[in-house]
Amino acid sequence: MNKGKKFVGQPILSQILSCISTDIIRQSSKQHQSNRYYKRLPVRVHLVSLLYGVFSYCNGLRELCEGMLACEGKLTHLGFDHAPARSTLSDANNNRSYLVFETIYFKLLKQYHSFISDSRLKGLSIRNLKIIDSTTIRLFSDILRGVGRNPLDGSRKKGGIKVHALMDAFSGVAEFVRMTEARVHDRKFLYHIKLPANSFVVFDKAYNLYHQFVKWTNQKVWFVTRMKSNAVFHVTKVITDNTRKKNAKGVLKEQYITVGYKTAEETLRLKLRRITFKSDDGKVFIFITNNFTLPCAQIALIYKCRWMIELLFKQIKQNFPLRYFWGNSENAIKIQVYAVLIAQLLMVVIRKKAQTKKSFANMITVIRLHLMSYVALFDFIKDTYTAWRKSSDPPLLIV
Repeated sequence: MNKGKKFVGQPILSQILSCISTDIIRQSSKQHQSNRYYKRLPVRVHLVSLLYGVFSYCNGLRELCEGMLACEGKLTHLGFDHAPARSTLSDANNNRSYLVFETIYFKLLKQYHSFISDSRLKGLSIRNLKIIDSTTIRLFSDILRGVGRNPLDGSRKKGGIKVHALMDAFSGVAEFVRMTEARVHDRKFLYHIKLPANSFVVFDKAYNLYHQFVKWTNQKVWFVTRMKSNAVFHVTKVITDNTRKKNAKGVLKEQYITVGYKTAEETLRLKLRRITFKSDDGKVFIFITNNFTLPCAQIALIYKCRWMIELLFKQIKQNFPLRYFWGNSENAIKIQVYAVLIAQLLMVVIRKKAQTKKSFANMITVIRLHLMSYVALFDFIKDTYTAWRKSSDPPLLIV
């Protein structure tokens, strides 16, 4: 008899799914009436199937469904008896509204937000920092329209879906997401954002929109961004000027400026703070902000945190299947994007619970290779070799 093996009762995927409460799925389904016309494929089975495809990096529905067929003996742990048919899953992706998966994502975020948030970022003296940016996922323009001219050789024009995101710098996950055609300008995303007073938001200069800056200033929402090279402004006061110092670094100049913006009746002026900063590698950055109290070095550090959202996009694109899509409709693409966002959020939660030092990419790879293995998830992530030895010790012979 083998008394040495210590397999757990659930495969890794089932343990991951235990982080999603049935109440969240049930409430989201009821809110959008998502099970009304799809009784053969309930929302939970649909979500589990999509997450299986995301974690196993399936590039198509055929790979997803055939992969689940090979696991039919273990599917009872996931809550259903047999793998869904490819046609059933395809119809659900095209016809079931993506809004139910969006709701599930934000309910999960609300549940785990305080758990995954760090109390503070190194060097920052502020508590509520949001980062804005967008990333484009390429696809053919007959699904979502792209920008540019049609190819002269008659080939299909590349379009894309642009994912606009508002990220919380302290949690590392997207707090607000909006998906549009790739041709939609980034700054239009600002109209859809609602931030509480005393929030800080940072973004690149593509989002320069003076009318929105005025609204934020009146609401006491503080922003940090870079100034465009062709911006027209008027200097009202020079606070610091170190440009004449030899080999000067850090803050070179601090100025109070005004910029003009038009209303229906007249042209008004907005007062801003302009900071010229030279980094250690010799690059010069010009920042503008509506906050006049934070030290200049803090403003530069806030803008440096903007790169965290680039790491988030890189994390999502490199570790989850977004090169190929599981449907040809806009709705199917949005469902897949939200399935990826749910998977990324679950991984952030599990990584925090496991208290592991593994990189995100390494953790995802290990999970992908052992998705249906019966090992303890948190032990496996924290120390893979020790956890596997515990589950596969040589058998003890009883005489």
